[in-house]
Amino acid sequence: MIDPEDLAAFQAAVADIKPLPPVNRVQLNQPKKFIAPRPADGEKPPPAPRKAQAQALPAHWSATPESDSTLPSVPLAPEQAEFRAAMTGVQPLPPPNLVMHGTRPPPPRPLQHLADEQAALHESLHGPIGLQDRLEGGDEPHYLRHGLAQMVLRDLRRGRWVTQDETDLHGLNRDEARQQLATFLATCLHQGKRCVRVVHGKGLGSPQKTSILRQLVRGWLAQRQEVLAYCQAKPPDGGEGALIVLLRNQK
Repeated sequence: MIDPEDLAAFQAAVADIKPLPPVNRVQLNQPKKFIAPRPADGEKPPPAPRKAQAQALPAHWSATPESDSTLPSVPLAPEQAEFRAAMTGVQPLPPPNLVMHGTRPPPPRPLQHLADEQAALHESLHGPIGLQDRLEGGDEPHYLRHGLAQMVLRDLRRGRWVTQDETDLHGLNRDEARQQLATFLATCLHQGKRCVRVVHGKGLGSPQKTSILRQLVRGWLAQRQEVLAYCQAKPPDGGEGALIVLLRNQK
């Protein structure tokens, strides 16, 4: 049983509420029309606001090539209509008529030359040492970095490596010769040159016929990390006045 007091309180709370219509939608009251006040006697009424005139669109904007005349036309949004009206008379840019070049190909690499050098170095480091190689030698100056096979020095003596560059230290004092030799070796290492010739002279014009520069150059080369080996040049290449130097690969 419902309490009569509770029922009366509920009915009083919902007295001003209307039930929803059958369509299950809220019916909003229409706003009242604004009525402008009448002007006083002798005053002119304010001018009525002008309606914005719709800008006429060009004929070529009204339809697209893909549009079908049988389909109903869809009204344009105001922003789209304004943009099309602003673009009236605008023509597309002509094609640039320029050649599109591809990326520049990398410079050619002497693959066969590099392969020959790698093969020669591998054979020098890992090849067997024969009896003739053990007996071959002499009193001429030579140097071989510790840990390398004797075949490296043998191939250098036999001229298997092609001389790619040279430097002449004639007429230089000690400091000038050392600086020029260091610069020359650094340049050759940067350019990838492996076998070079260093001309230091025989010392025939020096006192007591002794070449101090020859002794200094041997010590300087032995201290350079990029020098793998050196030996005395053959007579056509300078003999006692030059050294053939083998440099390491920069890579």
